[in-house]
Amino acid sequence: MPMGVVSFGGITKEVCFAYTPEVVPGDWVLVHVGFAISRLDEDHALEVFRTLKELGELGELDVPQPARGS
Repeated sequence: MPMGVVSFGGITKEVCFAYTPEVVPGDWVLVHVGFAISRLDEDHALEVFRTLKELGELGELDVPQPARGS
């Protein structure tokens, strides 16, 4: 399976790119349960981020993250 690392608000996660084989480093993607399910343009990605922040759905960003590989 094609895997890669994404960064979201300072948190990095390993995700699967099986559903988005067209993405390249630097692209914005929508991730759901560990899968990149859609490529987004930057404006749309930032709009989604703002909406999630307004809805209080970014609590995970306030939790200290373990070092990768731990």
